[in-house]
Order: sequence, then structure tokens, then C-alpha cells
Amino acid sequence: MTPDDNLLPPDPPAAETKRSRGSMDADLQAEIDAALAGMSVADMLDDAGPATRSMAPGMRNTRRGKVVRIHGGDVFVEFGPKSQGVCPASQFDAPPEVGSTVEFVVERLDAFEGLLILSLPGAVQKADWGSLAVGQIVDARCTGMNKGGLEMEVAHHRGFMPAGQSDIRPLPDISVLLGQKFACKILELRKEKGRLILSRRAVLLEEREKQRQNMLATLDVGQVRSATIVGVQPYGAFADLGGIDGLIPISELAHDRLRHASDAVKVGDAVDVKIIALDLAQQPPRITLSRKQVMTNPLAEAIKDLAAGQTVSGRVARLADFGAFIELAPGVEGLVHISEVSHERIPSVAKVLRVNEVVQAKVLSVDSDRARISLSIKALKDAPARRDQGKGDERDASVMREEDPAMRKLRAKFSGQLKGGIG
Repeated sequence: MTPDDNLLPPDPPAAETKRSRGSMDADLQAEIDAALAGMSVADMLDDAGPATRSMAPGMRNTRRGKVVRIHGGDVFVEFGPKSQGVCPASQFDAPPEVGSTVEFVVERLDAFEGLLILSLPGAVQKADWGSLAVGQIVDARCTGMNKGGLEMEVAHHRGFMPAGQSDIRPLPDISVLLGQKFACKILELRKEKGRLILSRRAVLLEEREKQRQNMLATLDVGQVRSATIVGVQPYGAFADLGGIDGLIPISELAHDRLRHASDAVKVGDAVDVKIIALDLAQQPPRITLSRKQVMTNPLAEAIKDLAAGQTVSGRVARLADFGAFIELAPGVEGLVHISEVSHERIPSVAKVLRVNEVVQAKVLSVDSDRARISLSIKALKDAPARRDQGKGDERDASVMREEDPAMRKLRAKFSGQLKGGIG
């Protein structure tokens, strides 16, 4: 399950392919044009050097070759009887096996040595203006910013990165990248005009896709994982598990009752979560998470110290038709049933109690299994005295029959000796 379009870009990493200006995605080209609107590319990229040609202008070639030798920090590769190349061994996580077949990117031809200069797909290259090509990943330094994005420096030449290409999700303040050096992908290169357009987002998306595949292979219900909150909605929060997002429903964010997910978390928070549901057959996969299941339940802790008969003090948290919820501590509530509010019959709880009023109550029962606390307010108050209707001086006048024609006739018949109410 993923956030909405404002939280996670809809294009998958596969869409970030090597492209020339003519084949560039229309939306991406529109974004670049909008970011450059009103600016002079010539002024911005005033250090552009002379045009040179790589082996494949505007695009890099990808070829599969056989590893034939490893020597002096280089991996020597053979593509055929008359086509050999060399790739830095430092780009491999582990030295490749001699005889294995590996896919390489052909950066350029070293005419003096007669060798193809190779790199691994996705490897960060040491920037050389003469060998730059669309799709290449290079180290670039952020040297400034303008209204459309960031000014970058690659191989002593200036490039431009639209603000939308600075991260996977929109950065509230792109100035945080100033002075930093990071890997970027070349989206557009026009050496004759010194125009170089870069994307950090494309690199991050490719890394995220690798993490996603690794993560999907290891996820299982019941696991506890570290995650980062990347989006907050009224119904819950989205958390990045490391390449893939899951949803924490609002009911699973905290033990408290929440009106909005933002009452519990905010974007950027690091949290521990438990996987409670997993559906990898869906596209994208649906992952449901719980934060509260890895948190201490304050109600369960409070119940340990409570027993029937205790007197407690609390705040009226909310009222219902059937009673009032009393907050005994943060996240700990007990219920006073309407029949336990007063000794007198009351039409509604609101006639007696007010929200935020502090009251004292007696603990009637504690249900540890269901984490419920029953309280009584009337148990701490004396019941009103009942009048004995059989004694003349304590008789309630309201039960005496009023004088009326029927009563006068009876009184005359029995000579005024009536002693009870006769109807």
C-alpha cells in the first residue's frame, strides 16, 4: 500500500531509463523546461567546455562480456576476438570469477591502448567532461540554488537540477543540499551548448528499487521492523520500511483514541512497527503495520496496580448515553455506568457531569483480560435517607390523598375516622 501521488512519485524506477533529449519523458521534459523558465542557460552554465564525442553520442552502450583476467585493480573483459575492455575492480562488491559473463556499460574507447573503458551499470563514475553521456551516474557537488532548482558542478562544469529531481519526495527546503556531494544521473546533455541536466531522484529511485526487492524477499507477518514516517493522512500514516511503504492505520498508531494521525506521528519520525498483514500478490504490495503493538500499553500497566474497592481520582474525558469515561492517567480510562453516577435516577449523564471535571470514584472491578475498569461515583456518596410512611410525623404529604367530594363523603360516612389514603 502506498501513499497518494503527493507523497510518493508514481513513476517506478524502471521509467528512469537512459534517454536522449529526443526520447525524454514528456512530463520530465516539461518539469525541466518549467524549472529553467526565465533563466539563461548560457549564463548559468558559463563554464561549459568544448564539445567532444563519446563512443556513442548522447547514449551509452551496454554489452555483456567475459571476464578473462584480474590484475592491478582492473578487471579485463573480452567481448570477442578483437574487442577487449577494462573495468575498475573497485566497482565490484566482490571480485568476479574469471570466465563469468557480466553486463558492462561502455564509457568510451581508449584509442591509444585499443581498449574499451567500462563500468558496471549504476556505478558512480569519476566525472570527465569528455566522456559524459546521458544515463551516466556521476558525483556532483551542489554549489548554489535558484528559483527553479539547484546549481551543480560536474568535472569543473556547471549543471542544473530541477527542484523536483532533488529527492524521491518533495523536499520542503532544497537548500539543505547546498555544499553536499552526491551521485546524480545525467538526464540531458548538450555539450555544444554546455547544457547539463542532472537528477538525484533517479539515483535514489534505483537504490530504492534494489532495497525493495531485497525487502520483499524477507518480509513476513509478525516481524518487528524499523521504519520512517513518510506521509500522514487523517486515516493513518505511511512508513518506509527501507524501499517499500506500509500503512499504519490510525487505530494502530497508539493506544489512545486519536482524532488524526498527526496527533501521534509526523513526517521524519523513526518508529518501530510490527507487520500485521501482508499481501504481496497486490500491485503494489499491501503491507499493514502496527505501532501500538510494539509499545507499552499504559492501561495494562495501570491495571496491575488497581484493585476493587480502591478510591481513584480522574478527569471526565468524554460522555456517552450509557455513562462517562474517566481518565485516570494518560491513556488510562475507566467507565462509570449511568447507574453508578448518582443515587437518583438521571435522564442523562450530562445532567450531572461535565467534560474535564475532576471527580473521585470507587473501583468496582478490574478486567485484566479485556483491559476494562469499572468505576462508581455514587459509591463514595451517602444514599439519601428514606422516610418511613408508617409514622405520622415522617409521612410524606405527597402520598396523602387530597380533599375532594368523594373523600368528604367517605369522611362523613365513617365519622371522620379515616386513617389511610383511599382511592
